[in-house]
Amino acid sequence: MALLFGVDPDEAKQGVPLSLFIDSIQPDDRGRVFAQIRSCRADGGTYLAEYRVISADGQTRWVLDRGHFSIDHLGRSVGGAGILVDITQMRMSEDAFSEAETLSMERPLDRAAEHAIAAQQAIVELQDAELKAQADTLLMALGRRLAQQEVRERRRRMN
Repeated sequence: MALLFGVDPDEAKQGVPLSLFIDSIQPDDRGRVFAQIRSCRADGGTYLAEYRVISADGQTRWVLDRGHFSIDHLGRSVGGAGILVDITQMRMSEDAFSEAETLSMERPLDRAAEHAIAAQQAIVELQDAELKAQADTLLMALGRRLAQQEVRERRRRMN
């Protein structure tokens, strides 16, 4: 993920400000994406955003970003997690760009992604490397399916 955003992977492992990632988002997309993330972080909940970034190799890449922020009983943000999928190849076959909207949690794939994110957060706390690797694999597979679903829905809306 760090290379996708042009961030040094070793620095990213140590923890870097969110602004380093935000700065890699294309200027035309940045305000919209940052507003979505900021809103979900403040209120808790899920967001889905599709946007362009400049990767470490200098190329423009498309990403599908789905995340969830949790808030405590006082309304303060207590953390978040998400899935990020490089969808450049899928986007190359399309002509139009449309803003992705926050998804309804009624669809089974959306519910599965939410549960997988929650499970992955709990597994991180367990500090079990094997379970974390399996949870990460599941999140990647769900992310790909979400991207495919988004492309199908966009095509259906265009027809």
